Order: sequence, then structure tokens, then C-alpha cells
Amino acid sequence: MDLNILDNYCIETTQSEPDLLIELVEKTYSDMGYPNKLSGKIIGRTLKLLSTIKQPKRALEIGMFTGYSALSIAEGMPEDGELICCETNPRAIEFAQSFFNRSPNGHKITPIFGPALDTIQDLEGSFDFVFIDADKRNYLNYYEAVLPLVVSGGLIIIDNSIWQGRVLDPKESSDVAVNDLNRLIAHDKRVENVHLNVRDGLNLVVKR
Repeated sequence: MDLNILDNYCIETTQSEPDLLIELVEKTYSDMGYPNKLSGKIIGRTLKLLSTIKQPKRALEIGMFTGYSALSIAEGMPEDGELICCETNPRAIEFAQSFFNRSPNGHKITPIFGPALDTIQDLEGSFDFVFIDADKRNYLNYYEAVLPLVVSGGLIIIDNSIWQGRVLDPKESSDVAVNDLNRLIAHDKRVENVHLNVRDGLNLVVKR
């Protein structure tokens, strides 16, 4: 069975995202470099569903890009929820903000420019929902930085955790970093997790 056919079947049989997000995807592909950084429909709807279930009052995203995943998370958050997004590309922030301004959920989102590890160090308070989707070499550093800020029962979602299969035979530093994090989480007594083979991998982690 062709796995791409199954992937397309799952995409077709998942309810559509809002029109604004469809427009965001189209404009990202036409106007921005590296559009494959987008989370995509399956991950986006998964984030929205998990956010709807969790109802986080305060969430954190590491690696916002053009705002697709941020809007997906915010869509499921309560009206007074707050989503802080870390991003190092000022053009991506400007692009994303133009869509936040048009969304009924945009007021929940606060982008912060700068390296995420610096931003995290300056954050106060706790989080009950975290999405990590940034440079893979720092995945373990991001995890260790955010875990103390996550409440008991809080959810950490790690995207690209299969990393195009490179975790099976890690060679580059990014491959090693993602694999090291997956291995650490599997034996981390501070959390519970399930590692899903969805798109490029989703590691779902709940803090004890």
C-alpha cells in the first residue's frame, strides 16, 4: 500500500480548516521561502482539536513561521486564552500578524522576536500547552527549558519527531538531537508520552 495514498485519504477525510488558513497556506507558498515549514492540515487540525480538549489558558509556541499552527492552536483556546509565539524571522512575524489581524482568534496571539531560548528565559508564569516546531538542533534544549514552566497535567507537543526517518540512522547534528530527545522522553520519569507516526511525527508529552 502506498503510504502517500493513505496520507492523502486522511487529509481528504479530515474536516477543512477555516478559509483564512487556506489563504495563509496559499500566500505562504507564493510569497515566502521554505513554505514546507508549514505544519499542514493534519497537524493543524490536530493542534486545534488538542487545544479544544485541553482549553489552555496560557500556551507557548516555539517556531511560529507564518502563523498557521498558531492560529490553529488559538482556534481551540478559550476567548481569554494567551498564546506566546517565539520566532526569529521578522518577515515571517510581519506576514503572520497580517493574518492574526484578520482572525477572530488573533487577539490571543503575541509573537515575540528573538531566539526562543532567550525568550523562554525571560518568561514569567506557567503554561499548560506547548508546541515545539523550530530548529531541530535545539530540540532537547527547548524541552528542558520549557518543562519547568509547564504545569502538572500540561501538554507538550513536539513536531517533526520522526524527522523524515533520519532518527533511525542519525548522522547530522539535527538527526542526533531529535533522536536524543525522543530517547530521553521515553525514559523521563517527569512525564508520560506517546510517540505517533503522523505526518513527520508527533511526540505528545504530558507532565506528571
